[in-house]
Amino acid sequence: QAQVMESGGGSVQTGGSLRLSCRISGYTSCGYDLNWYRQAEGQKRDFVAGIDTTGRASYEDSALGRFTISQDNAKTAVWLQMNKLKPEDTAMYFCRTIVVRSSASCAFGVGSGQRGRGTQVTVSS
Repeated sequence: QAQVMESGGGSVQTGGSLRLSCRISGYTSCGYDLNWYRQAEGQKRDFVAGIDTTGRASYEDSALGRFTISQDNAKTAVWLQMNKLKPEDTAMYFCRTIVVRSSASCAFGVGSGQRGRGTQVTVSS
């Protein structure tokens, strides 16, 4: 069964660091991008960082220079290293798969995917 699960959130002070993990299972026959999003209370969900099937990373402007997205060789784990955290980074963080290459053995069609339940990041001043 395909699954996406985040972990690694917590509470830190301004300037601190956290490393979020996204574990992906059940996607062996799929090619997918993996994006991190965040949603602060009462706000819309925003893109933070992503990594595509070639390993190319992209970042939202406020994350550039502070956050780094990386993956293992099998892309069953994707990490978001967050440094120099600010109070405005406080949010629920989600990872989401976006299938870009499907097959008969892939449970998802192109353009579909899953997101996890999220992990909370709280940065205090």
